[in-house]
Amino acid sequence: MATVAGLTGLSRIAGFVRDILTAAILGAGPIGDAFFVALKLPNFFRRVTAEGAFSVAFVPLYSESIEKDGKEAADQFASNAFMMMLSILSVVCVLAVLAMPYVLYVVAPGFVDDPIRYDLAVELSRVTFPYLLLMSLTALLGGVLNALDRFAPFAFAPVLFNLCLILALLCAGFFETAGHAMAYGIAAAGVVQLIWLWVAARRAGVRIRLGAPKMDVKIKKVFKLMGPGVIGAGVMHINLFADMVIASFLSTGAISYLYYADRLNQLPLGVVGIAVGTALLPMLSRSLAKDDVVEAQNLFNRALEMCLLLALPAAMALAVIPVPIITVLFERGAFEAADSLNTASVLMAYALGLPAYICIKVFSTVHWANQDTVTPVKISVAATVVNIIMSIILIQYIGVVGIALATGITGWMQFGLHILALQGNPAALFDDRFKAVYPRIIIATLLMAGALYFNAHVMHYWSDASGWEQIFELGILIVGGMLVYGLSIVAMGVFKFSDIAKYLKKGKVS
Repeated sequence: MATVAGLTGLSRIAGFVRDILTAAILGAGPIGDAFFVALKLPNFFRRVTAEGAFSVAFVPLYSESIEKDGKEAADQFASNAFMMMLSILSVVCVLAVLAMPYVLYVVAPGFVDDPIRYDLAVELSRVTFPYLLLMSLTALLGGVLNALDRFAPFAFAPVLFNLCLILALLCAGFFETAGHAMAYGIAAAGVVQLIWLWVAARRAGVRIRLGAPKMDVKIKKVFKLMGPGVIGAGVMHINLFADMVIASFLSTGAISYLYYADRLNQLPLGVVGIAVGTALLPMLSRSLAKDDVVEAQNLFNRALEMCLLLALPAAMALAVIPVPIITVLFERGAFEAADSLNTASVLMAYALGLPAYICIKVFSTVHWANQDTVTPVKISVAATVVNIIMSIILIQYIGVVGIALATGITGWMQFGLHILALQGNPAALFDDRFKAVYPRIIIATLLMAGALYFNAHVMHYWSDASGWEQIFELGILIVGGMLVYGLSIVAMGVFKFSDIAKYLKKGKVS
């Protein structure tokens, strides 16, 4: 978790540099809306196939193959899976690029009557869509390395993605628009990340052999497990597309507001949630394969504990001081003060469900480690239906904020459904330590929220500040909140420095 979270944090820092440049150069206008559609389109399918259904089906089977069949057999399985993915997704990418004008009718129907946004979205999406193939192969190699407890290479790959887009933005003057520059930057990032993971896999002793794919017993099992996984991951990410479809009917800038707010919302979700899920899946899979319920239960509880420890204060900070955060990060160049206020309102709504979505990563991992891909599907389907209905209703009253608010509320609905679904699972029982710790984390979070509110509102920070003064004042808010929260959790015994020493003695994870 520390390895993945640390490198994911580095990626998010690079991502914020990218977003700052994006806001200043691209802004929140029609070109921005068109690019964000082109960005989300391949990422949607990537998350469904590569990082969604495929990963949760492949990684437990690959881990099991290492334990039972040995490394050579596991590598043969990975090679066959690599070639199968290459063959299938190559066809999908070609068809999608050819049919892109019709695809946009589905994913952004509100653009149809806006020739500027529609034509740009079609053009840019054709450039970005091959990223699906490149990143899916990258994710497969990342899953192999994760199963070997080598978490660093795949966790570092997003840093390369952000660096490619930063370079593209700095070279935007050589392209027709900044949107074109970023689209080609995404394509280049796919190539760079695939080369990086291929080299890392070779150094780790993994031998991916190229050849004709074979539909053997293991690949059939992957597809069997992927079936409900594709539906589940697809349904979950349909929420994202539903948001985009609904927002495309709203005023220009709505899609951009959702994007910039979600980028901040994704910081803790990526650093904590993805780190926990990435580290927990292979470890939990091995524990269950050995029938070690005690170890599995300890992994589950400590992961959930870490999620709450980091997610609750992060969500509260985003909800209490969204305007200072958005203003400092994005308000310059093409991104104006009105854009900051609109984005801040969306961010507050997203933050409501942030802790739930991070904890869901842990709950889902328990299902996947048990090779149960059906239960998360049922929960995702129910959540998606509710989310879409709520979004359509809420936008009538609060506009684009309603889309984010529906997403936040739906997260807690899924949280509750996962708790019910895991009842009776011995690996997912809450232990005494977790039961004693989580109320204290909530109290510490509330104390931090009070300190942030006092500093930001009672002391009237942000009233007439500008430039470096805003950065300095935001720094005071953040450091003050961290101190209050840190001292609170230490005083209440939630966090002990002896725990860090104990974990470090276990050795570093490569």
